[in-house]
Amino acid sequence: MEECISVFDMLKIGVGPSSSHTLGPWRAAERFLKELREQSILEDISRVKVDLYGSLSLTGKGHATDLAVMLGLSGQDPEYIPIENISGIIKTIETKNEIILGNEHTIPFHFLQDIVFNKEFLPFHANGLKFTAYKNDGSEYESVFYSIGGGFVVKEERTNAKNKIAIKCAFPFMIDNADDLLKYTIQKSKNISDIVYENEKSMRSEEEIQTELMRIWHTMLECMYIGCHSEGTLPGGLNVRRRAFDMHQNLIGLSNYNDPQSWLEEIRKTEVRFRQILKWVSCFALAVNEVNASLGRVVTAPTNGSAGVIPAVLMYYLVIENHNAGEKEIKQFLMVAGEIGSLFKQGSTISAAMGGCQAEIGVSSSMAAAALCELMGGTPAQVLMAAEIAMEHHLGLTCDPIGGLVQIPCIERNTMGAIKAINAAELALETDAKNAKVPLDKVINTMWQTAKDMNSKYKETSEGGLAIAVNMADC
Repeated sequence: MEECISVFDMLKIGVGPSSSHTLGPWRAAERFLKELREQSILEDISRVKVDLYGSLSLTGKGHATDLAVMLGLSGQDPEYIPIENISGIIKTIETKNEIILGNEHTIPFHFLQDIVFNKEFLPFHANGLKFTAYKNDGSEYESVFYSIGGGFVVKEERTNAKNKIAIKCAFPFMIDNADDLLKYTIQKSKNISDIVYENEKSMRSEEEIQTELMRIWHTMLECMYIGCHSEGTLPGGLNVRRRAFDMHQNLIGLSNYNDPQSWLEEIRKTEVRFRQILKWVSCFALAVNEVNASLGRVVTAPTNGSAGVIPAVLMYYLVIENHNAGEKEIKQFLMVAGEIGSLFKQGSTISAAMGGCQAEIGVSSSMAAAALCELMGGTPAQVLMAAEIAMEHHLGLTCDPIGGLVQIPCIERNTMGAIKAINAAELALETDAKNAKVPLDKVINTMWQTAKDMNSKYKETSEGGLAIAVNMADC
């Protein structure tokens, strides 16, 4: 039996630039601290060393993996840490050569020596990291974690999965694949979002579901707002100029607003010609991923590198398609998107280090296409068809970030994923789903087979594709 995956597993609030290389290692450091506390040895630790392996090592610098590990060991929470505090915390660690473990116990920490980049891969997963704690008595405590994409962190023995399976047993609708999901919608005459909502209610209260879904949306909206109002150059050395600011200025004109919600209302008043729609959707996606690239707060959806697709498509619906839409439609969209993402997580991968960018942009586009299709009145079969169409046209997409940074081609790819999602939803709405030739489950399986056949240099290692065709000196 597969493990339980909630909408809130697929849509997480965190810090950029990468869910697998930043958020995952950050969470792994938190779990390591928890283990030290459970062993009652945190106060006995005199030194901590962190070994990064495989993709975490090869592109770790560009993805701020080392910074994430230090922040995690310091006891900071990526969901709530004030973004403006990050640079100060890192600078203090680097200048003082010490770290306060869990914000409780100060030990020496020389980040250049105590974070080790190892190019070899661990056998279980491409994103491995090992924490070694040295005790005052000379003994050691060691723990290995794997960041498997989307901020998910596991150990090889996967003990936590047992608890998730137990939770899934309480689901009124046990879903392992798209066929299961469609079967339930037919049996119960319900939309996909209705089925998802019933499952979520087995884990948390209705009030908590409503509150958390809207917190996710407000984080997305604020992220788009910040990105559209921030100019300058992104960090990392590629000297990538932010584009959302200029594009937004050209689109919004002299509109008056003072917060994200009034901004949304002003956008509803703008022109809706086809070119403007393309520009707005692209602007929203660019904005999110420029915030992500600058270590800003985003919603992992399902990853940080693909965080712009779902907000851009949902914003498109709110400001272009349905000016009367509000909380009901937002929550509906997010529940459908989360469920489609969970199908890919269970049947394939959402990790670029395992499957290339098809596993990130492709999955996010599929999630957004399905969610939009339901909001536009699509049947459950058409919703699944929209998800299939979006992924079908991302199959084989490689992950080849220049300089290991989540910037080129990652930021632009979010605009493409968003546009493809809208196109996929429209195609599905104009098609009798009975005539579909390719079921979603087949595409999910094909993506996994493609991922396994893909050369490792195209899996977030920066050892192939654009990453070697264009080097830092060219930029």
